[in-house]
Amino acid sequence: MKKSVVVTGASKGIGKYVALRLLSQGYFVFGCSRSDSTISDNNYQHFKVDLNNEKQILDFFGNVRRHSTQLYGLINCAGIASMNHVLLTPTQTAEKIFKLNFLATFVCSREASKIMKKHKTGRIINFSTIAVPIALEGESVYGASKSAVESFSKSFSKEVSNYGITVNIVGPNPIKTDLIKNVDNLKLQNIINMQTIKRYGTFDDVGNVVDFFLSENSDMITGQKIYFGGL
Repeated sequence: MKKSVVVTGASKGIGKYVALRLLSQGYFVFGCSRSDSTISDNNYQHFKVDLNNEKQILDFFGNVRRHSTQLYGLINCAGIASMNHVLLTPTQTAEKIFKLNFLATFVCSREASKIMKKHKTGRIINFSTIAVPIALEGESVYGASKSAVESFSKSFSKEVSNYGITVNIVGPNPIKTDLIKNVDNLKLQNIINMQTIKRYGTFDDVGNVVDFFLSENSDMITGQKIYFGGL
């Protein structure tokens, strides 16, 4: 049976890159995002899903469950950030960040695992950020939402280990995507200067770590996180 992978936020940026990379490796890919996709491939299906809406997520995974492929992987790429001082951050903004970054990751991980456990194998990869370990000023809420993802992933990895499912975390440094397009270049350079390897991350850096966590040979690797840049 052909293996499939779900990629959230697959219409652009890292999510689109990961989806295309997985297609090139022979996986069937289910992508979802709020917008349409430009990916055209017989092994790709895209669904317009508002990840803040649990019913839409459940409907999406219902389609995945009914498909003829075996769900092997989930890569939670979708996320938002808002670089603001806490005193200038509205509660509504904080709620929006937590809903997409943490709650959507939680719901998608839960629903994917229900499908994966039938096959006694699976790989879940959740995205964090180096804003967590460096306690990035101006990203308190964003960092907190990703800290929640990390804590959840660590505990969740133990809860699903008996089903052969691993749960790991990718923590990129700044990568030139829409997520940081409005961030001041000086602030970004200051972040890069904190790194041991002082450069922006790339999509290929992400792909390298995703390949490692997704590999069938990584069945002993779970509850782990890899930050970029040598912090």
